[in-house]
Amino acid sequence: MLFEFEAELWIWEARRADNWTFVSLPAEASGEIQDLPGGPARGFGARRVRVTVGGSSWLTSIFPDRGRGCYVLPIKRAVRKAEGLDPGDVATVTVELVDL
Repeated sequence: MLFEFEAELWIWEARRADNWTFVSLPAEASGEIQDLPGGPARGFGARRVRVTVGGSSWLTSIFPDRGRGCYVLPIKRAVRKAEGLDPGDVATVTVELVDL
């Protein structure tokens, strides 16, 4: 299952001092992921994904965020630096579920 979308980078308010930066998956993609039968959802409903932003690719997890009503994806500091991204910037993101 593969999703490509554009999303704005935002800082998680609870960890603002640490600059934990995320993007939100679109509602439609989040709904499709949420509706997957059983499957390998991990703690807190997390799902393993392979992510590409620009020329950077890595393995991580997405997490359901009840407040936003979608899955959220952490964007690592090294990726933000390599791709020249800051909070508030919009990035093209490809997310592929792994371990389905």
